[in-house]
Amino acid sequence: MLKNDMKTKNGRKSAKRILYFAVPLILIIAFGFTYSRDKEFDIIKNLDIFYSLFRELNLFYVDETNPKHLIESGIEGMLESLDPYTTYIPEEEQKNFAFMTTGEYGGIGALIRKGGDFPMISEPYEGFPAQKSGLRAGDTIVSIDGVTTWSKEIGQVSEMLKGAPNTSVKLQIKRIGENDIIEKNLVREQISIPNIPYYGIVKEGIGYI
Repeated sequence: MLKNDMKTKNGRKSAKRILYFAVPLILIIAFGFTYSRDKEFDIIKNLDIFYSLFRELNLFYVDETNPKHLIESGIEGMLESLDPYTTYIPEEEQKNFAFMTTGEYGGIGALIRKGGDFPMISEPYEGFPAQKSGLRAGDTIVSIDGVTTWSKEIGQVSEMLKGAPNTSVKLQIKRIGENDIIEKNLVREQISIPNIPYYGIVKEGIGYI
């Protein structure tokens, strides 16, 4: 009888241990499921708000609207709230982007993106004119060879930066934290893009790639 009682007690203790372990595990799973469901609900809710506003603007705004331009402006605003490296490539620019990142061309060796009304350096490729001249991710290109880049599409800016190797191109740059316009004279090179990231040092002990 004593042995049976001890076995029964040991069995109950083991069952309690399993129960104690299972309860927090169930709570963790339930919390993760709830968080995922809540986030998905927020996404759907906000997309519904965006669609309603977008539809109302295009149907009832007092002046003529351009749906494509409104969508692109919305995307740009969304990406600008993140970081300089998250980029949207429109369909009409994907061919040019693929060429720049996989092929060869004469240029300054930098990936550019829209940064408000002006184009912005998104990634200067190491070892090429943009990086060697001191251009940084986040630099805004104000003009190219004296021609303003204000309101120009990325494809247009890309064509302005390209040219025959060993030809020069003059850039005016606006940099965050500096009041004066920075002028850079670069010599285009034959660009062959390697699969490497951009990296830099923010301050001692802190870097980014």
